[in-house]
Formats: sequence, structure tokens, C-alpha cells
Amino acid sequence: MEELLRMNRSRGPAANVSRRSLIGAGLAAATWLGTRGARNASAATSELVIDLTDDPKTLDPALAYTPQSWSVVHSIYDALVQYGPNWELQPLAAETFTQADPTTFAVKLRTGLTFHDGSPVTVAAIQRSLDHIRAAKSDITDLFSVVTKIEAVDDLNARIVCKEPAPWLPAQMAVWMLLLPEAANKPDVLAKSPIGSGPFKFDSYAPGNKITLTASSAYTWPSPKGTPLAEKATFRFVPESTTRVADLLSGATGIVASVPFDQIKAVETDKTRSIVVPLAGSAWVRIATDVPPFDNVKVRQALNYAIDADQIIKALFDGQGQRLTSFAPDERIMGWNPALKPYPYDPDKAKSLLKEAGVSGSVSAVLDYASTERGDVAEVLAAQISDIGIQTMAKQTEITAFNSTWTDKKAPALRLTSWRYYDPSTLLNLVVASNGFLSRFTAPAADKLIAEASTETDPKQRNADYQELSKVLYDDPPVIYLWNLTAVYGQAKSIEGWTPRADEYTIPTKGYGGIS
Repeated sequence: MEELLRMNRSRGPAANVSRRSLIGAGLAAATWLGTRGARNASAATSELVIDLTDDPKTLDPALAYTPQSWSVVHSIYDALVQYGPNWELQPLAAETFTQADPTTFAVKLRTGLTFHDGSPVTVAAIQRSLDHIRAAKSDITDLFSVVTKIEAVDDLNARIVCKEPAPWLPAQMAVWMLLLPEAANKPDVLAKSPIGSGPFKFDSYAPGNKITLTASSAYTWPSPKGTPLAEKATFRFVPESTTRVADLLSGATGIVASVPFDQIKAVETDKTRSIVVPLAGSAWVRIATDVPPFDNVKVRQALNYAIDADQIIKALFDGQGQRLTSFAPDERIMGWNPALKPYPYDPDKAKSLLKEAGVSGSVSAVLDYASTERGDVAEVLAAQISDIGIQTMAKQTEITAFNSTWTDKKAPALRLTSWRYYDPSTLLNLVVASNGFLSRFTAPAADKLIAEASTETDPKQRNADYQELSKVLYDDPPVIYLWNLTAVYGQAKSIEGWTPRADEYTIPTKGYGGIS
């Protein structure tokens, strides 16, 4: 096992899988345009390149499911709210965003905001966004089905009315409900020439190559998203991490994301630095309980004892990360339970639990993982499960096929997953609730708490409900809890004001969240 860990340490960081659509994700990186070598101050602020690992493939905010897409669309558009540096929801285009009653959110837009075509931002933009999400047949359309109407009080004030309490809805608004101008109703505007109210205006798009944006001259207000870091920003699509790192070290780039963990020390020079960012996301192995022997809670506990997560983090992630006790990656996230301690690595305990569960002889399993995940990590996990007596083979599946088989009883019971953790409700209702769209798990005690927390509008009580749920799911685990997700960036020390985000959007602004 130690040899396997050493052999695989050089692989890059894990990719992520989103929520309802379960689209594979990648990391982003940024580079300075121009000639290679040192940059003077004026050149550094005039033109900026941001390297993404892949083409976002869409400019439509309702169809954006990956960090590549979100990095671009959230540079062009603003939502009513956003997640701040401490994973707190902050008003963005909204001056205030409050819960007026259990089923109604009251919104007051900031005065004087304009779209890039010069038209004013009014509450009609909220209705247009909702209408587009529904018309676009987005994978997240159902998340907004709880909204019954948007009442316009005046041009700047509106009431978002829901059919039932939906305290989780603002988290979805922050990602997908981006404000749209009247011009968005014209053919091909959203797909080919988007018009938003964010820090950058769309300039051009060469599919498979780059997207170029220019700074909005109107975006000078003290936005919590920050203000443009450069007059021009170009998102390039550069899949090779070695190319991005080499460009950083040569002086051709300013910021590089998705730095391989084994190259963190390499980017620590007199002109460049590494930045390790804990993301709002977690990695785990889903355990289907509708097939034996995984229907036995002792077997699922045994799987948690079987994994030496700390050693894997040390060997394959350069020590960047911490073992989970629940789905919540850290204390920033609602439902984080400080009373829980991670399952220790204890293969003898695991074997004992399997014996108590009556598991013996030739028991085998398949650990499925998407093509967006790290194969070396899956191989180590499979080897450690095999070591306790369940012979396990790791199997890679193309991401689209992987995402289509979450509830297929013929699919492997074990699947390695990385998940962005916005509001707890979405993940838990999809993956853990017995009637969840992606669920192969049943636990009545968990169902009750999931339902209660999903409609609880008192934040303190809601947090307490999720903490109680985390204890239930610790004792009766639906997954093998692994580690929090981490992004690694390389940055030129000459760059000032840019702050990486826990949502992994790479937006070329300075002053994000009020950080100067």
C-alpha cells in the first residue's frame, strides 16, 4: 500500500462533480498576456489571461454546471446574492435580501445598476431570469419550481413568493439566478453575445480556444464581488497543467489554478507563490444500501474504518486537507458538527465488524469513479477496502454514463464522488433521502430530519437539525467519509488584490468580499 501511494503521488488534484446535473468539473487558472518576463505595473493592469482546464461550452447561465462555465458567466453577470470569503451569503445586485415570512423573500435592488447595453437593472430582470431557467430546460429547473411568483412592488423592490418554506433557495440563486436584460429575449444573445451587469462585458468567443471580456466602465461601485483587475480579460482553455505551471515559472502567467500537489513547492520562488484554498466541497464514496452486504450498517462502518484517509491526504494531496466526519467539509458550512471525530484508520476493527455482520469468504465489489476523478485515488481506496476482506476493483466510467446510473441497481454499489456543498438541503435530498433523485439509501430517522431542516426558516434551529442529522449519518453512514476538497493556485507575487474563492469561480476582480 505504501508503494502504491508513492507511485501515484504525482497526479494532479481531484476534479469535482456538481449537484443535480452531476456534471464533471475542472479547475481554472489565470495568466498575464504579453511578452514573457517581468511585468510593469501598467501592463499588469491592462490585460489578463485566465487559463481554464476546458472550454465552458456554454455562455448561458442557466446551462452552466462547472467551474469553467461559472468563472465566465459570473464575470459577465451578477446574481442577487453571492457567497463571500467565509461562505456567508452576501447581497450582490440586491442591496438587501431578507426573509419577509416563511414563504417570501423580500428583495431591494441597488440603485443605479445598469446592464452592459446601458439599460437599467430593475426587478423585471429577476422575472426574466426565472423564466429563462424554466424555458431553457436546465438540469436545475426543478430547484426553482418552488417559486410560485415574483411580485414587483416597484422597479427596485420585489417579493419572491414560494409555495412552501425554502430556506435553501438563496443558495441556488447565487449560482444560477443571474440577472438578465430585456435584450436576452432576442435570439442567440445568451448563447453568442451575452449581456450582463457584472464586472466584465462580453467581447468575443472562439470555441475551443478562448473567450475575451473587457472591463465594464460602469462597474465602479463597491461590489462585494470586487472590481475588474484588468481592462481586458481572456479566458483560454489549457488542459495541460504542466503547460500552465511552466508559463507561471517563466513569467508568462500571473495566476495558475489546478497546480498538481507534487508541484506546490516548485512554484514557491522569489517571483511566484502557491495558494492552497479549502473549497466548499467534500469527497466521499457513496454506499448503496439496496444490495447486500452493504445493507448492513456494520459493513458500512467497517468501510469507514478501512480507509487510511490521513495517509492518502499526506501522500497524494501533499497533506492539504482533512478527514471528514460528515458531508460538511468544515466549520463554514451549515450543519458542521464539532462534536464528531473522524473514523480512525483501524483495519482490525473493520474486520471485526465484518465478522459480526456475517461477512466472510469471497465477497467482492466494484468501486466506480467518473473520468473526472483521480484514478490513483480510486485505486488506493479499492486496495484498502480489499485489505479488510472485500475484494474491490476500481473501475473508471465516462462522466455522462457515470451520472446516468446513480439509482441503477445494476451499477456498482460503491462510487467515488466529489461534491460542491452549497446549502446542505440539495445534496441530502438528492443522495441521502430515501426518495432522493440519486438515492440508494434508506434511513427513516434521516428522512425525518432532512424534511424538517429543508423547510426550517430559523437558521439556528436549521443548523441544529443538520448537526443532529450528521450524528445520525455518522452512526448509520451512507458513505465513506473522505476529505474536504482543495484547490491549489500558483500566483505571481506582482499581482495584488486577487482572492481565490471557496466556490472555485476564477473571476478577475480585486476586493472580493470586501478584502483589500
